[in-house]
Amino acid sequence: MTQHHTYQKFIFLFLAGTVLFLYNCTTNTIDEGDIQDLPPIEETVTYDDDVAPIIASNCIGCHSGPNANAGLDLSNYANVRGAAEQGNLVNRINNGSNPMPPSGILPPETRQIIDQWIADGYLEN
Repeated sequence: MTQHHTYQKFIFLFLAGTVLFLYNCTTNTIDEGDIQDLPPIEETVTYDDDVAPIIASNCIGCHSGPNANAGLDLSNYANVRGAAEQGNLVNRINNGSNPMPPSGILPPETRQIIDQWIADGYLEN
C-alpha cells in the first residue's frame, strides 16, 4: 500500500470516528430525573415571579424579536402563554432527544415550575 492510500485510510477513519462521536453527543441525554419524583409545589406559580426568569435565562437568546428562531417569540407573557397552550413549549422542554434549550433538557425542578404555572391557569402576576 502506498503512503497516499494509508493517508486516505487514516483520514476516512478519523472522519468516521468524528461523525460517530458527534452523533453520540447530540443524541444521548443525561437522565436529569423525573418531575413525578419531586414534591408538589405548594405556592401559586405566576409568570412574572416564576416563569419569566426561566424564559429569560433559557429561551430569550434565540426566541425573541423579529428574527426569533422557528418564528417563536417568547419575549412576553402573551407569547409564552400561547406557546404553552399550544403545547409547543412543554413538548420542546421535555423532549430528551431534541431539547430546548439545545444545551440540554432543563432540570426537573424548572420544568415542574412551568407545568405548575399551566395547571394554576397561566397566572400573570
